Amino acid sequence: GMLSAEMHRAIRLVVDTGLHTKGWTREQAIQYSLDHEAESEASIISEIERYMAIPGQALSYKVGQLKIRELRSKAETELGDAFDIREFHNKILESGSMPLKLLEDKINAWIASKK
Repeated sequence: GMLSAEMHRAIRLVVDTGLHTKGWTREQAIQYSLDHEAESEASIISEIERYMAIPGQALSYKVGQLKIRELRSKAETELGDAFDIREFHNKILESGSMPLKLLEDKINAWIASKK
């Protein structure tokens, strides 16, 4: 469930940081993941190798999650009963991947248009 997903993301942050700032080896990262989550070894190895190739990937997921939660909270607060979760999700997703500053500007414009 949700707690399991949060734990998985937290472990990924530790592993990504360990690999790229603490000098962890591939094997140390794999072992840490095996010790702390209930994923298959093959799945863990695949993730570790991706983190090795793309530094900061795990962090980028978490930063994006936090920004989207922040924007949702702002929209809910400012729009009150006019807030529509489906419309919010459509606005988040409709333009695809983009820098978080542009996403924030887009959501702020959407909020302003709904007032």
